[in-house]
Formats: sequence, structure tokens, C-alpha cells
Amino acid sequence: MSATGTLLDDQPDDDASSDADGLLVGLNTEQHHAVTVDALPLAIRAGAGSGKTRVLTRRIAWRSLTDRHDPRRVLALTFTRKAAGQLRSRLRVLGLRDQVAAGTFHSVAYAQLRTLWSERGQREPDLLGSKHSFVTPLLPRDRRTTDVVDVVSEIEWAKARRIPPEAYAGRAEELGRTPPMSPSTIARIYRDYEDLKVERRRVDFDDLLDQCARALRGDRAFGDAQRWRFRHLYVDEFQDVNPLQFTLLAAWLGGSDDLCVVGDPDQAIYGWNGADADHLNRFDTHFPGATLVDLRQNYRSTPQVLRTAAAALRGRTPMEANRPSGPSPTVTVHANDRAEAAAVARKVRDTRGSDGSWSRQAVLVRTNAQADVIVGALREADIPVRTRTGSSVFDRPDVKGALGSLSHSSRPLTDHLGDLRSDAGDDLSDDEATPRNAERAAAFAHLRTLADEYLSIEPSGTASGFEGWVRGQVRAAYDDSADAVEVATFHAAKGLEWEAVHVAGLEQGLVPIAHAREPADLAEERRLLYVALSRAEIGLHLSWAQQRTFGERTSKRRPSFWLEDIEHAISNLDKPFEQAEQARRASMARERVQKPAGLPDHPVVEELRTWRLDQARAADIEAYKVFSDVTLASLVAVWPTSPDDLQRVAGIGPIKADRFGDDLLAILGRHERPATAAPPASAPRAKAPAVDPDDLDPELVEALRAWRLEHTDGKPAYTVFSNATMHELAAARPTTTDELLAVSGIGPAKAERFGAELLAFLAEQG
Repeated sequence: MSATGTLLDDQPDDDASSDADGLLVGLNTEQHHAVTVDALPLAIRAGAGSGKTRVLTRRIAWRSLTDRHDPRRVLALTFTRKAAGQLRSRLRVLGLRDQVAAGTFHSVAYAQLRTLWSERGQREPDLLGSKHSFVTPLLPRDRRTTDVVDVVSEIEWAKARRIPPEAYAGRAEELGRTPPMSPSTIARIYRDYEDLKVERRRVDFDDLLDQCARALRGDRAFGDAQRWRFRHLYVDEFQDVNPLQFTLLAAWLGGSDDLCVVGDPDQAIYGWNGADADHLNRFDTHFPGATLVDLRQNYRSTPQVLRTAAAALRGRTPMEANRPSGPSPTVTVHANDRAEAAAVARKVRDTRGSDGSWSRQAVLVRTNAQADVIVGALREADIPVRTRTGSSVFDRPDVKGALGSLSHSSRPLTDHLGDLRSDAGDDLSDDEATPRNAERAAAFAHLRTLADEYLSIEPSGTASGFEGWVRGQVRAAYDDSADAVEVATFHAAKGLEWEAVHVAGLEQGLVPIAHAREPADLAEERRLLYVALSRAEIGLHLSWAQQRTFGERTSKRRPSFWLEDIEHAISNLDKPFEQAEQARRASMARERVQKPAGLPDHPVVEELRTWRLDQARAADIEAYKVFSDVTLASLVAVWPTSPDDLQRVAGIGPIKADRFGDDLLAILGRHERPATAAPPASAPRAKAPAVDPDDLDPELVEALRAWRLEHTDGKPAYTVFSNATMHELAAARPTTTDELLAVSGIGPAKAERFGAELLAFLAEQG
């Protein structure tokens, strides 16, 4: 029977072509190409809101209906059981019923291994659902409660990257990991954990992937059988594939090129857990001859939301909006986290109106520790709320352990209140420097709050009664059927969308998270912020607090240095994108000529931008008027160590060197020189050749000086253009905006203010 003959009951094969054509109705040009292109392997890079799942399911259905492949031989791989179920459901609607196999990497690997074990007559090992019970006894006794979560995370990270225990310490140090114990101790625990599993005939979920890949490669009959069963492979969210999963995928393919993947490099946010977006970013390197298709039209968000979200990625061109124009996003600052939470609650109520739906709004935060105050403010305002905070506090092994001990006690809950505390809470020396401890303290603080609430209802309540009551509260908090505002972490919000999104806590130490110090980690934090902002359809409201409390500690806060880019984007939303984009690209071209190194995601750049923002706020001016990014890049490249060295930095003259020199040298002195920086400060700075005034047309120079004088508005002439800029203008005689932006000392702001008039003036001079 042909593939098309199995699609629908009583459907003749000659109807297949018309059904296939129907699948293409409503697709844009990019989507149509992604669905119908025959080239394999194929990577579909689908931006947020571009119809990724729609394209994936229609491609599977269209290729089945046109006999390009047999749906019974399709394997669609996802990262969650829920995603697999949704994919199967969509395919049934498109006519493929239950014939397409869809599942997670782990579920498919487990099913195949069980077949192999059965065929060999082997006793099936028990599946270890959670590593924590095995790992906890392997830790030092005084660290079992506080560190088991983080040690398990290290083991999972290593296994995802195929790093054995013997190589862990070296690789962890090489890759800048910050485990809760010494790398050698983690390696010892990791080795003991692996040995203990063998001794007790257990396998964990990562073992399933590794053992399946080994079996596919090592047992020819088994490998051939599985590759015959699944000939057409699809992978969703390919940016989240880790090296272990990629190894298994390669084993399933066995050299075949029948592979289609879908993903978005801008939403690669799980590198901390072993995911490697390089598999998607360099797909045509991993699979030579592969075809790449980009989906850049967005059907979710307004142009205002898209341009604001793109600013988080800095320099990225926004996706093309298919929604009509909407309101501008807002940014607000509040005295402290409780004032911020109360303001968010008011905004949520105002946005809903008198008869709207609560569930069309969400409040997103970077960490679980921030969620509690937001939830409290919403409830105090009588706003229904549910939480989706990624790794829930109730999923934490330490919290589970505390609740588990209560479930067997009939004693009063008041006798157990001392157990509902985090031993790590007293170690909180700095909430930004110890984010794991802050998370733990917040989790147990939440548990104590629930205990107080329970005792107010049942003053004589028992420990076991409290444990049962908490479980009921958890079920209610995750009830998706309720009309309630969602409170979620950035990670948990991925894949979801709401009409209005409130992003709270945009502060340094949270966005980016304090322990993200390496360039790769900071880049991932940028993408995580982008994910949060791009969840909004119409309304987007951002906020931060000048003071925040974690546990018993209160600290002063500063705005995320990425807010500068976001606020700049919001302030320019009324300008045509084409004009702003042309100016940006021309400015980037000029920077490439002028700056000896790029402006990397590096701690020194973070501090410089923070310092610049503080100076700008104090003077009530735009940040670029303090120093442009070109100047910051030059500062990092030259890396001055003395006041004299500052004179060699592009954009720093005697006045700014005198005013800001001490601050800049102090900032640089607190950091190690980036590897991308230029040679030592004694080396000459790369820059455009200096203009010799004697070589210029003296009449043009005088005319430019007269023109400059007319535009001073009573201020010193150099505030319009410096003499060096005037000389370069006379030498270059620019005729276009791009050429004007290539002149030192002329950025987008001055090009916008003086550009048209200056170009006309130069044209008149012949």
C-alpha cells in the first residue's frame, strides 16, 4: 500500500495532490519554501513567532501526501513529552492520524534499548528516575542538604558533553565551571556515582542515550533494523541539542542525509546545561552540502515589541512584523522590590480592564527568588495568579526532603518549624555573588510563609497535615485551566506567549545573572532576555528596583546595562526603521575602520557601560554623549595604564581625560586585559591616517568653521565638531549619509541633527 493510501479512511489516492496543495494555503514565501524544498539535510532557522511548528508539521504531512516519504518511517524528536503530544495532535488534524512516531530522545532510546535487551535475553536494568538519592550519600555529610542539587547539575552537565569522571576536573577548569566543591571532589563523587549504578544495575536517563548510540554503532543487525524502521528524521528545537544527543542522532542517521531540523539560534538558552547551539549555527559544517532556510516573518508581536526585543541582542535586525502597530513598551524604576511588585500588580489590573482575561498577561522574572514578592503583590491586589517558575521550589530535592520528613509526623507543625529553614541562609554574604544560596534561601522562606499561612487557618495543625495542604496548594498553583496571571521565569516562559508581558527585576546581578562572567555566558544571558521580551504580543512593560531584599539581606541595585540599548530602541520607535537601520549599518562600518577591536561581552565592558550610564544619568544626557561605543572599544583595545596613555584612545581628548581619567584607569585596573585587546599600550594605536591641515583647501576649512559657528547656540564651537573632525570633513568631502558617518566624531545623533544641512553645504562648496 502506498503511503498516501494509509492517511484517511476511504480517501482515494487521486485526492492526495489536492490535499497536499491545501497544506500550502496561507504560507508565506519563506514558509512555502521550507515546507516544499526537497534538498536534504535541511535546517530551518525559525525566529520567534515565525510559525515554526506550523512549518514542521506541514512539511511532514506534505512530504507524506506527495509520496516523498512514508509517514510510518518518520521519527520526529522533541525535548518534552508535551511537545511530542502536540506534534502528533497537529499531524492528526492534517490527516496523518497516529502513524508518525514522535517522542523525546530519551523515550525513543529507551524503547529501542528495551527491544535490544529483550532480543538478547538480557535482564533489563532498572531506570533511575532521580540522581539525587544516589548522589546524596556520596557527599560530605555537612554538604548533603546544601549542595546535592548543584553536584547533580555538574554530573548532568558533564554527561551531556560526554565528559567522563576522569576528565571532569580538567575540562571543568578549562571551560570556566564554578562547581560548589573542588573539581577533584566533584570528579570523585561522579566516579562513585557511576560505579554505584553498575553495582545496583541501574541506568539514568543520560545512560539511555549513550548506550543506545553504542548499540546502534556496535551491533550491525540492531542498527540496520532501527534505521530501516525510522528513515526520515526530524528534530525540533535543534539549538537545544547537546553533544550526547547529537552523537545519538548521528548513530540513528548512520550516514543518511534524510534529516530536517528546526530551531532558532537566538533562543539558545540552555548552554549552562550542556546544550550546544553550534550544531545549528554551523549546521552546514556538521552536514556538508546542507540547505539552510530562514523564517524571519513574525506573526506574534507588534513592530514595537520586535524592535525592542531585538535591542537585547544588540545590532540584530528585528524580525518583520505581520501585526499592526501597537503601543510603545515602557520602562519604569521603583524604590525597592516591593514597590516594583505593587506597581506591576496595578499595571496588570489596568491592562486587563473591567472585563478582560487575566490569563492573557504574564509577569516574567529571571530567578525563582524574585517570584515570591510578585506573587504576594498580585494576591494582595486580589488578582488570581499561577506560577510557572521553571524548576519549582517544590521540585528542589532539599525542599522535597523537608516536606518528606513532615509527611510521617503526627506532631504539631509548630514543633517542626526549625526544620523549615535553609542551612545556607546564614552564609549569604552577597546575594549577587552567591545566587545558588539566594535561590535556596528564597525557597525555604517561601516554605515558611506557607507554614505561617497554614497555622493561621489550623493553629493546631500537624506536620503531616501541612505537607498534604502544601501539595494541594501546588496543584492549584499549576492549574492551567484557571483564568489567572502567570508568573514565570525567563527559562520557563520559552515557547509561550501572552498579549501583555511585564518583565521585572532588570538589574545587574539578575540580568545578566551575577555568575555569568565569560563572554559565552553573557551572550546566552542576552538571548535569555530576548526570549523574555519576545513573549509579548502587544504590551511590553519593563521595570527594575533600586533596592532589593533577598532573605534577610537588602542591597542597593543598578539597572541592567542592557537597558541602555533597550531604552534607546524605545525612544527611536517613532523613526522609520529603514532610516535608523541604514544609520546603524553605516555606523558599524565606520566602527570597523576606526576601532582596533570589537566591543565584546566582557566584564570590563559591563563596568564601563555601567559607569557611562551613571555619568549620563547624573548629567541628564544620552549615554553616547559621555563616550561612544567606538571610544569604549578603543579604550579596551589600547588598555591605557597612565594619564598619558589615555590621549591615545579615540574620542578622549584633554578635557575628557582630565574629567574622567581617574575613573577609567581605576575600572581597567580592576580587570584582566581581554585576550581580544590590542598589544601593550606602548604599541601605536591603529587608526585612520591623520589629516595634515596644510594639505586642505583653506577656503573650505574657513567656510566649515563659519558654518560651525552658526550652529553653536552659544556653546563652545568644539561641542558641534572638533577641529580634527572639521579637517577630516574638508579632506573627505562626504556626499552621502554613509560617508558622513565614516568621519571621526560624527555619530548617528550628529548625523541626524546636522547631516542633511551639512551635506547640502558641502555640495554648495563644489
